[in-house]
Amino acid sequence: MKRDSSAPPTATYRLQLQPRFPFAAAERAVPRLASLGVSHLHLSPVLEAVPGSTHGYDITDHTTVRTELGGEEGLRTLARTAHAHGLGLIADIVPNHMAVPVPQRLNGPLWQVLRDGPASPCARWFDIDWAEHGGKLLLPILAGRLGEELDHFTVDGAELRYYDHVLPLRPGTERLPLPELLDAQWYRPAWWRLARTELNYRRFFTVPELIAVRVEDPEVFAATHATVLRLLADGVLDGLRVDHPDGLADPAGYLRRLHQATGGRWTVVEKILARDETLPDDWPVAGTTGYDALHRLDGLFVDGEGYSELTSSYREFTGAPPDRGGDWPATVRRAAYRVITHDLATETERLVRGALRLCETSHRLRDHAPWALRTALREILVRLPVYRPYVTPGQGVRPADSAMLDRAAQDARSAFAVPEEAAAVELVRDAALGRLGDGPEHRDFCARFAQTAAALRAKSVEDTAFYRFVPLLSANEVGGSPDRPAVSPEEFHSFCARAQRERPLGGTLLSTHDTKRSADVRARLAVLSEVPERWTGLLAQLASSVPAPDPQLAWLAWQSAFGLGRPDALRLVPAIVKSVREAALRTSWTEPDEAYERAVESFVTAGPCGPSFSQLNSFAVELTPSIRANVLGAALLHLTMPGVPDLYTGSEREYRALVDPDNRRPPEEPDGQEAGLSTEKLHLTRTALRLRRAHPEWFGADATYQPLAATGPSAGHAVAFVRSGQVAAVATRLSKSLFASGGWRDTALELPGGGPWRDLLTGRSCPERVLLARLLHRYPVALLVRESTG
Repeated sequence: MKRDSSAPPTATYRLQLQPRFPFAAAERAVPRLASLGVSHLHLSPVLEAVPGSTHGYDITDHTTVRTELGGEEGLRTLARTAHAHGLGLIADIVPNHMAVPVPQRLNGPLWQVLRDGPASPCARWFDIDWAEHGGKLLLPILAGRLGEELDHFTVDGAELRYYDHVLPLRPGTERLPLPELLDAQWYRPAWWRLARTELNYRRFFTVPELIAVRVEDPEVFAATHATVLRLLADGVLDGLRVDHPDGLADPAGYLRRLHQATGGRWTVVEKILARDETLPDDWPVAGTTGYDALHRLDGLFVDGEGYSELTSSYREFTGAPPDRGGDWPATVRRAAYRVITHDLATETERLVRGALRLCETSHRLRDHAPWALRTALREILVRLPVYRPYVTPGQGVRPADSAMLDRAAQDARSAFAVPEEAAAVELVRDAALGRLGDGPEHRDFCARFAQTAAALRAKSVEDTAFYRFVPLLSANEVGGSPDRPAVSPEEFHSFCARAQRERPLGGTLLSTHDTKRSADVRARLAVLSEVPERWTGLLAQLASSVPAPDPQLAWLAWQSAFGLGRPDALRLVPAIVKSVREAALRTSWTEPDEAYERAVESFVTAGPCGPSFSQLNSFAVELTPSIRANVLGAALLHLTMPGVPDLYTGSEREYRALVDPDNRRPPEEPDGQEAGLSTEKLHLTRTALRLRRAHPEWFGADATYQPLAATGPSAGHAVAFVRSGQVAAVATRLSKSLFASGGWRDTALELPGGGPWRDLLTGRSCPERVLLARLLHRYPVALLVRESTG
């Protein structure tokens, strides 16, 4: 099979590499995946990471391909086998952060900084505020306060040891008594709880074990990208996925440098867009990884009216206060306040210090009290509706960013009782927009404000509010809008038309290593929006059979069990415990309530994973036709809409997974014995992927997208479009209510002239005007090509 290394992918297949699934395992899967019809394998990070890491985003060494996966030779062998089967390789890269590993020597650049301090050549790698803590890097690694842990330190030559932690000693301090030795280092070992308020290095979100990298520095960029660029130049890799660009000081500048260094290789970015947000025009990338497409695909299968009823029942059942899960905007706002004042306290204080330094640069900016600046910062940040603005002082401001910060600042003034003190709001707004100057302090504040905004959005929405507001769990996915999850066919078509026009080679996806529930779990859950009364009635019966610690947990757990579709306590219990910790209403990661968590585990085991699951299963069996329509419909639209589809490992068949680590389990080798929905989904996936690979021009950058509108009494239940006049996709939406209202009846679809057409899924021909009852008799979807070209 010939392969064009310069051609963009037609479809990618994500492999989650880890020690239990190394390069050799990926190589064994190559023939099967080539037969499936994808053009490229999409690899999770391949560089050296923390030993045992199941994800690889905790990079320790940018110069080495990960030994546990098989090293560089293992990667090159995988590439050779992939190329022999016509497949290329796309790699995930992590420019934003590195691990603070145990032992710390695994991160060589960090080890040098710990030993030599700000004079180290590697000090420029990391975003450290050396003005804090007397010029020492705070290391929050101790189990207790320093005085309680002194007896657990030992000195071994030029190294300081604390349990598994190994730290370098500043040269010349090795023979000092322990107290003096500790004080003489460039770092300060500290109680782990101090990370929240005292940390003086930028981290990934709220994770002190991940230290941010200053990739905006050209030397740091060169050092951290040399290996990946070499692998691209050697033809081992063909393209890139960029992890978390919103954490970077200058995403556009970074992507321009990357684009130039790679020679314009196909690259997508893990940028999370709000519903009405678009990717910045000046980013030289193919597009996003595809969460924006996921949101539109999911939304097609949600009944808006039924969702409203379901939400009302949820509020009545749980009694959740508006700001603790009862109302989406109020829940988001409360979660944002908690995160900005608690989890991101250290980042907020660093911004306050930055704002004070800006005030000192000009007499007209002085006399803003620290408390006023702190309040202004918090009140603006919690009101941002997107991850971050994109501002570089001296380079102009996007109108969207200016308008967004103006609105946030105007609303933030309400937090001040004295109008004159509220002027701090305008100062923070102008500083964030780069209006106060373009010196180093101004650029630093702009970058930090945006980076903090991104962390706040991720932690408050994705990792808190999504676990508190839970009427319909399928709506709580990255980039989604749980208050209005339904998407009309018109909105879907508009999104697709814009994607084809602006970013035709961007990524699309349905399941990832980060989705809280896989696509097929969400497809099952979406059916509940069509039967809200029945779900509420069933839940009342189930809740009475096994009492839960609280009604909100009962709603969450029973719905999760319905989505998973099996009473598997080994998988469901950890997912529910993680959910309640993330929600941080009764317990949390840093302040766990062990008694409550034991009660949660007991309830999930006895209830959703106990004998009562049979009632839940009987309910699901009744909904099987609708679940099938959702699963196959989402899969077909994903594989035929504009963009490059990315399939997560195992999702070519029915794939039900919960939040990580459940969705990062090593893939199971198919045994060829699949039946039912798995067989149908595999048939659909293989057919669509092979069509894309055989005719990339029908789906690529020069392709066209044309919506098709059905006519008749049930027209609103069909979603259809034509690609390049040659292939048509037809899917059924809201099938439960469709058949409750009498089915398709005489609803018809008019295909473009020049037919007849043939359904590749059934082999049957159909005329240009076809009744949907006939077309969708065997499957709830159809993939049609013109007879002359199919």
